[in-house]
Amino acid sequence: MYGVSGTGAVVGEEWGARAARSRALAVLRVRGRALGLAVLPAAVAVVLYAGGATGHFTGAGWDTARWVVTVLAILVLLAATAVALVVARARPAATPTVELSETAAPDLYRLVRDLADRLDVPAPSAIALTPDCDSWLEDRTHRAHRSLRTAPDGDDAPVLVIGSPFLWWMRVAELRAVLAPVVAGTGPAAHPDIAAARRFVRGLDAAVAVPETPGLDPFRRLGAHGVGRVARVLLRACRGHAGEMERGVAAAGSERAQTVDYGVRIVAQEQVGLAYAGWDRLLTRVALPAWRMGRWPAKLDAGVVSALTELSRRDRLADGFSSRLGERPACDLLEEPGAVDEATSLLAARLFHGGPAEAGPDWSPVEWSQYPEEVVDRKWRTDAARLHEVLDRLGVADSTAGSPSASGGPTLTRVMAHLSTTPPAPGTDTPDPEGRRASQDPLDPQDPHDSEEVSEEAVEGTVEETSGEAAAPASFSDSPGDGLDDRLTDVLDDEPHANPAADALAAALSALLAREEAAREARAAEAAKTARTAAPAPGGTSPHVAVSGPDGPLPLFPLQPPRTGRDLLADHVTAMVCCAAVDTAEAIPGLDWLDGPALLVGGERTVDLGPRVLALVEDGDPEPLRAWLARTGVRPEKPVRLV
Repeated sequence: MYGVSGTGAVVGEEWGARAARSRALAVLRVRGRALGLAVLPAAVAVVLYAGGATGHFTGAGWDTARWVVTVLAILVLLAATAVALVVARARPAATPTVELSETAAPDLYRLVRDLADRLDVPAPSAIALTPDCDSWLEDRTHRAHRSLRTAPDGDDAPVLVIGSPFLWWMRVAELRAVLAPVVAGTGPAAHPDIAAARRFVRGLDAAVAVPETPGLDPFRRLGAHGVGRVARVLLRACRGHAGEMERGVAAAGSERAQTVDYGVRIVAQEQVGLAYAGWDRLLTRVALPAWRMGRWPAKLDAGVVSALTELSRRDRLADGFSSRLGERPACDLLEEPGAVDEATSLLAARLFHGGPAEAGPDWSPVEWSQYPEEVVDRKWRTDAARLHEVLDRLGVADSTAGSPSASGGPTLTRVMAHLSTTPPAPGTDTPDPEGRRASQDPLDPQDPHDSEEVSEEAVEGTVEETSGEAAAPASFSDSPGDGLDDRLTDVLDDEPHANPAADALAAALSALLAREEAAREARAAEAAKTARTAAPAPGGTSPHVAVSGPDGPLPLFPLQPPRTGRDLLADHVTAMVCCAAVDTAEAIPGLDWLDGPALLVGGERTVDLGPRVLALVEDGDPEPLRAWLARTGVRPEKPVRLV
């Protein structure tokens, strides 16, 4: 068994444990060499003073040497003391997690302790959940992390961090098999050499970040930069040994866990990869659009089960995985799975989008049953309203003004006419009864070059009023359908297509979104400041489920890079088409678990809309989109309802 001296356990039964201990000693030797360099001037000074006292080092030169070395020794010792204090007191990084007390998950704690007994290793001190598809042990014995722990004081065992999607997708036996090599790592972690080496490396890593601490005066910041340089040098010296030490610990855990549920673990590893794929699609395609609307899905972990079930239905390689759903899920080990799911869903929104730490008027939860109405439909109409607002600022006329069926509201025909680059045909002033119209807006009597100049001047004025980067709206993922015209393939070429109207409109949309994003971040920063001011008083009771980690309005791990103006324009035009389809045809907003917001026409998801919108935006060709509108019965000249 692994353990500390005095428990009768000896590290060395597994090759990985021996390798980890050897590398830990190498890390500690780096610390010892640094300490030796720090006391070297003091040792030299002691020798010089001893030589003077015995009459061996006498004379003016030796006196001067003694004074110089003494001053140098004092300065070096003071600097070494400062570095040691900063390294010891610096707060190591802690993963933001949802802490689970034993009262919130007694069965899960019982499973982990039984697993530790079977592996003959110390049990983890506590259990926490993270919105990710991974599991690991995390040391939280530092005094700065004491307030985050649910374990009793004096328990120095690491905390077991479990990916929350595993609890909902995996069965109990699969979860136990996946956690076996992780829990086995508590054995090597209990060895004093490995624990000391880990504390030293974590302290150096925390000391490197000290200069970036807000609120330091110039003198203290200058000293912190010096400490940071020393910490970087020491980190580079022990980086390789620390990495090999962790690999040895992982190898030791894996070797010891082979005796526990080995056959089940082979099958469970397949579920790990499947859970990761479903979780990634759920975050980027489903959750992200809701987060951008100021709503956060309150049951993300339950949603990953639906997403993976849908993947099993579509992908024959995953066929049969959904048949496991009849077995007992691991989330049954929790007393209140719904409350835990809601806490991890909120933490995921904070990590991947930068949302506030608590629900509020501009940041409220949404259930999956309400997602199509509260998120999809609202997103489409918000984007459509933003698109027409920009058109109004650019002075774009409504092409249906002379139509008998027009009622003065926002129409899709107006957008298509503005983005179309086809020359106008004489005598085609009005759209036909089927909703079709001429290729060019006939109500624009001025020269096309004049209209381009007016649009560019208007956009310049709009962009100068704003600063910052536009936030990307929710993506509408479609796949191309069959039977498209050959002109659609030109959209996929690398060479950009000239469409000045689309460029002007995209720039104005980016500017407006930049203002909205700046206002959102300002509100989030104010909410975070208010939350910090209204922190609970010490000694208050802590809930069963507590969230730990950094606060702040900015995302720690953004899911997608900023999108281009053309991408934003394509999303807004797609939203306008969907609004027209919902208002004038038999279409409804829907949710696709793998692709996010979806337009359902006759109960079937539309998959061929995206390339047709790109043909209009990129190439200025409205014909493919016009043909799709005629086939689905959408009337673009009819006004749509906006938010």
